[in-house]
Amino acid sequence: MSDCYRLGIDIGGTFTDFTLYDQINKEVIVEKVLTSSIAPEKAVLDGVEKLAKYVPNFYKNLYEVIHATTLITNVILERKGDKTGLITTEGFKDILELRREVRYDIYDMFIKFPPPLVPRELRCGVEERILASGQILKPLNRAEVKKVALFFKNSGVQAISIAFLHSYKNNSHELEALEIVRNTLPNIPISLSHQVVAEPKEYERFSTTTIDAYVKSTADKYLEKLVLGLKKKGFSKKIYVMLSNGGTATVETAKSVPIQMVESGPAAGVEAACFFGGLLKRKNLLSFDMGGTTAKLCIVENGSASKSRNFEVDRVHRFKSGSGLPAVVPVYDLLEIGAGGGSIARLDDLNLFKVGPDSSGSNPGPACYGNKGNKATVTDADLLLGYLNPDYFLGGEIQLNLSASEKVISDTFSKKTKLSPIKAAAGIHEIVNENMASAARVYIGEKGKSASDLSLIAFGGAGPVHAVSLAKKLGIKEIIIPPMCGVMSSLGLLTAPVAFEKYKVVRSLIKKINFKDLEKDFSTLEEETMKHMDDSANLSIKRCLELRYSGQDFPLEVFVKNNLFNKKVIKEIEASFTKKYEKMYGKVDDENPIEIATIRVNVIQKVPKLKLSDTKKTTLVKHKSERKIYELDQNKIVSVQVFERSKLANGQRLEGPAIIEEKESTTLVKSGTTAIVHETGCLIINIHK
Repeated sequence: MSDCYRLGIDIGGTFTDFTLYDQINKEVIVEKVLTSSIAPEKAVLDGVEKLAKYVPNFYKNLYEVIHATTLITNVILERKGDKTGLITTEGFKDILELRREVRYDIYDMFIKFPPPLVPRELRCGVEERILASGQILKPLNRAEVKKVALFFKNSGVQAISIAFLHSYKNNSHELEALEIVRNTLPNIPISLSHQVVAEPKEYERFSTTTIDAYVKSTADKYLEKLVLGLKKKGFSKKIYVMLSNGGTATVETAKSVPIQMVESGPAAGVEAACFFGGLLKRKNLLSFDMGGTTAKLCIVENGSASKSRNFEVDRVHRFKSGSGLPAVVPVYDLLEIGAGGGSIARLDDLNLFKVGPDSSGSNPGPACYGNKGNKATVTDADLLLGYLNPDYFLGGEIQLNLSASEKVISDTFSKKTKLSPIKAAAGIHEIVNENMASAARVYIGEKGKSASDLSLIAFGGAGPVHAVSLAKKLGIKEIIIPPMCGVMSSLGLLTAPVAFEKYKVVRSLIKKINFKDLEKDFSTLEEETMKHMDDSANLSIKRCLELRYSGQDFPLEVFVKNNLFNKKVIKEIEASFTKKYEKMYGKVDDENPIEIATIRVNVIQKVPKLKLSDTKKTTLVKHKSERKIYELDQNKIVSVQVFERSKLANGQRLEGPAIIEEKESTTLVKSGTTAIVHETGCLIINIHK
């Protein structure tokens, strides 16, 4: 039967993952190839071609591709975007450099910030002024805008961002400036702040709009190459791109607002964690995604993960808020740590172990890859400790060089510390676990949660190797290792709906709101959002009010159940806000009136259900081999049994220590734990001591 395959593709820093789902037979096929940092679309096309070789009628039966990428983030980090100019209100061209006028570290005498994407000579102010009410105080000086456009043309500017004061209330001047610039530079990418992020805070809005313009043509060219490359191979049907908010969008939408793709890969992982949490009826989870470059942590509460609009890229200090460039886009509220299989290990000036945040990437990669990598990494340490099988990495497609790992760890650590290579490897493994645990403790505490109330769901190529150690450090008693854990983000793409959102700043006391105006604003937002849907069938619309007490800055979300606004509905909304506020902060401000900061509309298209076949094997299987590993808890080398995950039976129970291998990943079951195979194919690991 044709049109039965759906394909999820996730480009990571080290590997590009593929998950192909057969909707007729409920079967899943996975693949993994090394990422090409120079041409990321090459890894996609190589992987697709690999699948086509052993999947019958692959291109004929493939009807949908969903794609996640780290491209946008990498373009910003590597400063490889377009030469960009900024047109703004006269007197405000230095906002990108003045930032918030806040030091993220008040004790750092040599504090650094990432340089603005637009140099000062390409930031131009023009005469115009709109008040916070939306009233025009000064008309736009059209002659000045034309002069700036000619200056940009002569300066070789390749992209332009236009961001005026209070354009979120009145966008007429930005639209007028666009028209003038287009006459001089008809084919140049232009981003308007009221279209990218219609919010009041100038620095955040200017920064986000500038990033959008900076990456626009890169995203456009990349997606065009991807579409054409797939078309040449015989695929010309639906292609979607994962957005940072956990929804997917058409290629055209992704091209129009590329800033929305900035966190697409991590969002797919969270979607997958929520999916398996639902299958197992586990509502409260700590999602742990450890790949080759980074580890991502996210709390899932009552089956869904919270979202944030406070996101930064290109942080000078990875863990210090305020040290990066703000991008006001809806993203999952997750913690990202520079800890992955490719994270580089070294000794600092005090001869202490340090791991990450820099990574060896896919080229040259860890020393054991045999690509001339000469720096010790977490993967090298895990291989030397016996946790990884050198003959079974990616199912044997990549032969790992054990001698290379031993040599690089010996040269880096043993000669200076007098530790044996295996003891040094144990130190690397322990340090990266402690780095992740330390960051996770702060993250969980800031959310007001207790780690002991959560189950750890671990995935990514390196996640299952480090999951039990991380859980023990956090006091978590249950670990879930889903099937196909090494390609979970690409699987998560198949569970994500097509979705888009629009919002409007209101800033009005709720008791003074005009019901008809509120309904009109919601209806307008719905019409605008629907334009980003390629199919009007199976749509659900969510309306949301962002409320706060008057004078406060950070609102809380309250979803509206009834589209008909009246006094009774408003009372219910106020009660919901008060209850949520009390739960969040512990005290209600009865004396202060409630204000509507923003209204938002989410349009979601229901995704085809992903139903995985249950584990039907009932015959208990014996281990396939034995291997010596270094047990950190016992501080000695022990012999353990090694099992093939695909052959394990439903309900099979394994006492640690043990190793469970699969093509995409390896699970380390430590001593003092028991692993049980759930009917969904998940491994449930319980910690006893």
